[in-house]
Amino acid sequence: MDETAPVGLHLLSSERADRRPPKPGAAAPNVVVIVLDDTGFAQLGPFGSDIATPNIDRLAESGVRYNRFHVTSLCSPTRASLLTGRNHHAVGVGFLVDLPMDYPGYSTRIPKSAATLPRVMMDAGYNTMAVGKWHLVPRGERSAAGPFDRWPLGYGFERYYGFLRGDANHWAPELVSDNHYIDPPARPEDGYHLSEDLADQAIKMVLDQKHSAEEKPFFLYWALGAMHAPHHVAEEWVEPYKGAFDDGWDRWRERAFGRQIEEGVIPSDTVLTERPRWVAAWDDLSADEQRMHARGQEVFAGFLTHTDAQIGRFLDFLDQIGESENTIVVLLSDNGASAEGGKYGTFNEHRFSARLPETVEDNLAVADEWGGFHSYNHYSWGWAWAGNTPLRLWKRYTWLGGCRTPLIVRWPHGIHDAGGTRSQFCHVVDLMPTLLEACGVPQPTSVDGVQQDPFDGKSLLSTFDDPGAPSPRTTQYFEMLGSRSIVHNGWKATTDHVLQGVVDEEELMTGSRDFATDHWGLFRLDDFSESDDVSAEHPEVVKALEEAWLVEAGKNHVFPLSEGLGSRIGALVMPEYPPSARRVFYPGAPVSDEAIPFLVGGFRIEADVSLRQGDEGVLCAFGDWNGGFALYVHESRLNFAFRPAGGLAEATSDSTLPGGDHLLAVDCRPNAGGIEVTLLCDGEVIGATSSPVSIPFNFQHGGARLRLGFDTDFPVVDGYAPPFRWTGELRQVTVDASAQPPLVSREEVIDALRND
Repeated sequence: MDETAPVGLHLLSSERADRRPPKPGAAAPNVVVIVLDDTGFAQLGPFGSDIATPNIDRLAESGVRYNRFHVTSLCSPTRASLLTGRNHHAVGVGFLVDLPMDYPGYSTRIPKSAATLPRVMMDAGYNTMAVGKWHLVPRGERSAAGPFDRWPLGYGFERYYGFLRGDANHWAPELVSDNHYIDPPARPEDGYHLSEDLADQAIKMVLDQKHSAEEKPFFLYWALGAMHAPHHVAEEWVEPYKGAFDDGWDRWRERAFGRQIEEGVIPSDTVLTERPRWVAAWDDLSADEQRMHARGQEVFAGFLTHTDAQIGRFLDFLDQIGESENTIVVLLSDNGASAEGGKYGTFNEHRFSARLPETVEDNLAVADEWGGFHSYNHYSWGWAWAGNTPLRLWKRYTWLGGCRTPLIVRWPHGIHDAGGTRSQFCHVVDLMPTLLEACGVPQPTSVDGVQQDPFDGKSLLSTFDDPGAPSPRTTQYFEMLGSRSIVHNGWKATTDHVLQGVVDEEELMTGSRDFATDHWGLFRLDDFSESDDVSAEHPEVVKALEEAWLVEAGKNHVFPLSEGLGSRIGALVMPEYPPSARRVFYPGAPVSDEAIPFLVGGFRIEADVSLRQGDEGVLCAFGDWNGGFALYVHESRLNFAFRPAGGLAEATSDSTLPGGDHLLAVDCRPNAGGIEVTLLCDGEVIGATSSPVSIPFNFQHGGARLRLGFDTDFPVVDGYAPPFRWTGELRQVTVDASAQPPLVSREEVIDALRND
């Protein structure tokens, strides 16, 4: 002992702690997961499409494609399974996160016992980034007040740029950076497009990371808003497809099927399933109907090729920085093609939410604007059916058209069967175990002191180089909105249950609308397209599979099933901090729609201003010409524009406004025939109108914010051009909806379904 040291100092010494963070091995691959939205089995080039997807083609040519990959048939649930490796009900996302319910399978809150893929990768030493659509934040938690633990950074991502809702206006999205809302970096008329912005951000995030830690691997989750409606794209991308679909969906489907057989995408003995009787035969349509339907598909095709170009930009970037060879790229779709445009398609998908019928005449009148700034378009269900060739039905159903989607995996260092096809039965829950094994990251038994639930999925790594490797599992249940199926020991059983929420389906589809009368069809698993129902020949197998489904459903918290919307309403969980019926807002920050009073029962908006003669501008604006309202002054007159999806109501004051301090107001009240709108100045009526339009439960699927003293992006009407800033003084704006009905209604439940 050093006798010169202070007495007792040795008692303070201890062993040196190793605080070095975990570091992946030198060969650890980067991981990029690209999630397309609402993209059917046959809509990509490597799966039989004639729509140009050259960059997705090159992914498949240098990787492998899986032709028996399955998802949950709806957006939020698939993403929850992808990011946890567990079944969607098991992690509380049995339905959309827009409707949190007081049942374990529908809580919309992923439990801490299911740590997410980005969290596990981050703990293993990866940088984690997310770009694009999220749709895992429950209703009531999406305002600037959070809470943020279910935003991307709360689930293990270190960086995020994208949108939180189920869809977005690609010309003018509601954007989030990390944990705060931002405005788009450019205006639509200046060339902004969301898909291009997301590609820019993905490239920038990876470049930042590689500049800062060249040897450190990264995990990028890139969830594009495409191909979900609205199908927004510049006309130059649509032009190459003019006339390409004039012979219709029946013949397009036949040609796609032929290519699938010829190229080995599907087995040669696959049967092309018949067109449902409620989908019109193309040759039975009028010339106007054919022209309308063809235009919707032309725009969709241009949108897809534009999306592919953005993927190509990112792949070129990986080549440029030398990271392609050791980067695992996974590309999938979250569900099959969407039929939510109904039998005619729609120029404004918010009309669909309002259950407003479409007409051929109305759609044709704006055909040239489909895909443009004024549209919120969605093609017709005939093209969704064709897009899922050779399968039955579409998104939301557990028939294969809803839950079998493209999967491509490229990893030059780890996959040497370039261009191969894999036919193992697999499911989205298998992707997290696969990626962890490929990266050498074990599944943790505990995270933050919480014991982890076992994965429901199994690794597919053995299939990367072995086409004959066995399928990882032989049983997988499916359930969505009462549509049910199960794969078990070489069989698949599927119910004929017809879902609620889409008017045309409710009116036209054949099938059961009561769980007690549902028919379970039975199909051999090697019947690739679910074409031959053999339930009558094997009733004992049907019974065994129905019992197996019940067992799986019980284990995964699927119950209670809902035949309608009533049980969901009764179990809905209200926001912890719901907006009061009367709110006062101040200029300086936009206000989320989740913080605004519920307006459907009628409302009054008051703006406390000081103005001089000639002052003008927006006092407050919410939404845009696809759905919203604006109170503004133009040429010294007070104006109110109210635009639900079904029309437009406008009121202008009868006289000019005097200078000075005033309380300018609009009162909007529903009546039996629509609404009554009254303009007021200091309590005196200065203008009024009535309109047959009604107040919607939700103005914008992709969310909207109330802006005070200016507007951004698109206006509510063409009577002003954003930002049209208020030139006077605006002290505050009061929104009073004291007559509002209960916070949740049947219409809100229906509307949440449209949000996906």
